Amino acid sequence: MKAETLLFTDPVVRRWVIFLTVSLVLLAGLVGFTGAVVERRTVRELERQAQSSAALHAAVLRSELAKHRSLPFVLAQDPDVASTLRSADPRGVDALNRKLETLSAGTRAAVIYVLNARGMTIAASNWRQPTSFVGSNYSFRPYFRDARDQGVAELFALGTVSRRPGLFMARRIEGPDGLLGVVVVKVEFETLEAEWSASEPAFAADSKGVVLVTSIPSWRFKTLAPIPRAEQTRLRAEQRFGEAPFDLLIAQPPPAGGRPPALTMIKVPGQDETRYMAASVELSAAGWTVYTFTPVGAALRTAVTGARAIALLAGLAVCALAAALVRWRSQASLRAAREEAARRELEARVAERTTALRETNQRLTVEMEERRRAEAHVHLMQDELIQSNKLATLGQIAAGVAHEINQPVSAIRAYADNAAVFLDRSDSRNARTNLDLIAGLTDRIGLITDELRAFARKSGGSPAPLAVREVVDGALLLVGPRLRQQGVRVVRDVADEAAQVLAERFRLEQVLVNLLQNAIEALGDRQDGEISVRVLVKRAQVQIIVADNGPGVAPEAAKTLFTPFATTKPRGLGLGLVISRDIVAEFGGELYLEPSPRGARFAISLPKAR
Repeated sequence: MKAETLLFTDPVVRRWVIFLTVSLVLLAGLVGFTGAVVERRTVRELERQAQSSAALHAAVLRSELAKHRSLPFVLAQDPDVASTLRSADPRGVDALNRKLETLSAGTRAAVIYVLNARGMTIAASNWRQPTSFVGSNYSFRPYFRDARDQGVAELFALGTVSRRPGLFMARRIEGPDGLLGVVVVKVEFETLEAEWSASEPAFAADSKGVVLVTSIPSWRFKTLAPIPRAEQTRLRAEQRFGEAPFDLLIAQPPPAGGRPPALTMIKVPGQDETRYMAASVELSAAGWTVYTFTPVGAALRTAVTGARAIALLAGLAVCALAAALVRWRSQASLRAAREEAARRELEARVAERTTALRETNQRLTVEMEERRRAEAHVHLMQDELIQSNKLATLGQIAAGVAHEINQPVSAIRAYADNAAVFLDRSDSRNARTNLDLIAGLTDRIGLITDELRAFARKSGGSPAPLAVREVVDGALLLVGPRLRQQGVRVVRDVADEAAQVLAERFRLEQVLVNLLQNAIEALGDRQDGEISVRVLVKRAQVQIIVADNGPGVAPEAAKTLFTPFATTKPRGLGLGLVISRDIVAEFGGELYLEPSPRGARFAISLPKAR
């Protein structure tokens, strides 16, 4: 006992006892308060959902009733119905039976029948069935009397023959001399009740509180409020609800004013839940009220239990935080020392890491500089390779160009001698003619030499809008002597003379010269050799197509056509097409071999200059 007293007087122990006591009291109050608040909010939300569900059920029932109410009105105005009632002709009755049968099937009405002024059925849609209404007298039915006296009547009742519940809609049929009869449409709600049974319990009750349409068949003809014994006797006499005992549907708590309270206790067959949220919507036209019972017991339990659990967890978390705070205060100095040590260690690691990153950055800078120098060297070597290919091409066409230039030089010599003779004779007119011819020949030589000089120059310009026609003309001018020497026919087809691409002229001209040289070599000594150069404009692309009628490219060679040092020529290096493809790729285009039924067909595709 003395030890326990000393233990309790310990300030630390006393502090923790007080802390635990206060925590338990606060947790109990928090859990209870949270459960009450969540229960009230959940009930309000369930009331809103239940009312929405009742409104939806009422809208569906209202639509069903409105759909069928127009049928008695239309039939009451039908001249065939009035004529049959006046004459009672068997053929007219038979035709009316068939007509009502068709209408019943089309409108999904349970049965449609016509009564004469005495309440006798003369025609019905079920005239073929064993339960036919034809010949039955329904003058005892209230709907007949009300329709006869007031013009329109509606009555929900059990069928006297079918024993199936339904709504009887009746309308008076007027004749020239007064009442001819009454047309009746019976509507059954089995389909609607089946749809309701898929959700929460629902039913429609009349103004007296008798359940008429329901998703639970055992509830039918039960009541929401007690019905006087005299009223029960009258209803049985009218055979409206058969021998229904008119038991109360809701017994706990007792209904007030014929309406179930918001939260009510009922027993649903096959369900363990007994607590439901009741909601109702009135159907003013029929005098009915639609009720729904949304189960709320499980929802309330789940919501309240979950809220209490969350409140308990939150309270425990706060208590744990408070306990941690108390403990933290006692260990503040220790934590401060540990944090200081950790800070120093972190600073050392950061410094070490910074040094490593600085060294890595320096190595990367050196590597980037070496890579830039390597790339510059690669571009230089590529330009040198392109220039070497260009000079090699010039070597191939030099002999033809020399022959091309030799002829005008010989002609210039002859025209100069003739001009001297004409001047000695004082024949200035013929002398001027020879001089004009000499000037034209020198222009021709100058054009060829200028094109050769420009072609041989190392290209250094940037891509710019370039007329494709100029490139084609320049390339054909360079290879022209060889074409004429070899007797090759050239077909030039430029669809759009103003077509432009974004490229550098002499490099693109080098690609075209390479393709033309390859075509000339492929034709060899063929007598009917032909090369076609076509320029096509397709939307945003311009195609330059060089095709020949030579032997074409073998399938094996086509696979390695653009591979460096792969060639089928005895003295070829296998770099011409590779260089040409790289030049076209720099301009954003593509060089490729197209399938062709004869010879080889190469295509250059370049973006159209805007």
